[in-house]
Amino acid sequence: MALALRYAAHSEIGLVRKNNQDSGFASPQLLLVADGMGGAAAGDLASAVAVDTLKTAEVHDGGEQMLSTLAEALAEANDRIADLVEADLTLDGMGTTVTGALFDGTRLGLVHIGDSRAYLLRDGALSRLTHDHSWVQSLIDEGKISVAEAAYHPHRSLLLRVLNGQTANDPDLTLVPVQSGDRLMFCSDGVCGLVDDVGIEEALRRPSLAEATQALVDRALAGGGVDNITVIVADVIDAGEDEALAIPPPLLLGAAAERHIPDLTTTAASTEPTVVTARSEVAAPAGPHEDEARYNPQPPRQRRLGRPLVGVLVLVLIAAAGLGAAYAWTRTQYFVGAAGEQVAIFQGVSEGLPGLRLSNVYEIQPVRIADLPPFYADQVRANIDVASLASARQTVEQLTGAARRCAGTGATPSAGTSSTPKASPSPKPSTTPAATPKPSGSATPSVSTSPSQPTPSTAVSPGAGC
Repeated sequence: MALALRYAAHSEIGLVRKNNQDSGFASPQLLLVADGMGGAAAGDLASAVAVDTLKTAEVHDGGEQMLSTLAEALAEANDRIADLVEADLTLDGMGTTVTGALFDGTRLGLVHIGDSRAYLLRDGALSRLTHDHSWVQSLIDEGKISVAEAAYHPHRSLLLRVLNGQTANDPDLTLVPVQSGDRLMFCSDGVCGLVDDVGIEEALRRPSLAEATQALVDRALAGGGVDNITVIVADVIDAGEDEALAIPPPLLLGAAAERHIPDLTTTAASTEPTVVTARSEVAAPAGPHEDEARYNPQPPRQRRLGRPLVGVLVLVLIAAAGLGAAYAWTRTQYFVGAAGEQVAIFQGVSEGLPGLRLSNVYEIQPVRIADLPPFYADQVRANIDVASLASARQTVEQLTGAARRCAGTGATPSAGTSSTPKASPSPKPSTTPAATPKPSGSATPSVSTSPSQPTPSTAVSPGAGC
């Protein structure tokens, strides 16, 4: 017998954030949650783009075709985000998680990237349908920390995979059979990050969809409400039973319902301004006197004053173009340095100006500075300039090898003698997961498994041992 979905949904800012960067969508064929990140870099825009693109995937052929449809829609959303960043560099750094499912009457086609989650409650028992793409989850998988420790880990907000316009964004795609009586829940980490699985299971056992949804929201708020809260709860029922009930209309949630998405197809000659906020002020039409004033001859003195102003404007535009080009160049530069107690790859230039930071953390590596020989540790703290991202990863491999050698000897690291850097043999492709910070409690994304390139222009000295 074919099945149907009934659902309830809710999205709100929470108790701490200033705007809602979550987006969501619920319909009889698609359930979807996207948690934007980037703060001032428009995380709400990223999540709105993801939902706006993926909700077109409602038209599908069912079965495994759902997975290819979702993969194509996710790739299109990623391209749209990349195009927006290219058109406006102030958006660089925005990204979003995506967790959603298409429904064909018997199965879910599940797509997942990031740390939003999907759950299934069947016969009173809760199971998680997704696996977090986060730094702490990788530590749990490796047995280095427990689930309880993960809740308080200092890097619990770092994501290893996210939709941010970059190429390393492969999602998890899974077919999940469902049956009548199942209850589904999709949420951002504003819920699952504050409510443990026991609390989620208890809330989902509430009799009605509305009660279960409200219970989850209340528990997230009671946990501090430090992040945006978005949750969708859906019941799987017999299609015959659904005929006697009102099918809920599609629901658009959070930023997807409020955020305007710029249309990049608009030509430069268009007189319509690009709107990038949810609300915009519309200027009143010019009155008859204002319109006439545009054509009235101006006194010579006013014309002479106008010429210097035009010259100043041209100089300002040239300076702005130069600054924009310089900023774009810094996005192609990398160096290895210290992020707290960890070795990290930075994007940008190591030299800064007073009050102006020209770099940001690109990837935090699983190498502690304290585990390095003192010579290596000093080089990291002083920043190691490299020629490329591949060279940065090769440098990290050298540091990792030095840390392992010291750990293998069991000796306390001691300062070694510096020698001239030598060319290193071509290393194997790096598979170290790359973590991107998620500002203000949200995650930023980037994972790369690009093979290393030739020796970086500045490398750690091979002569420094334990």
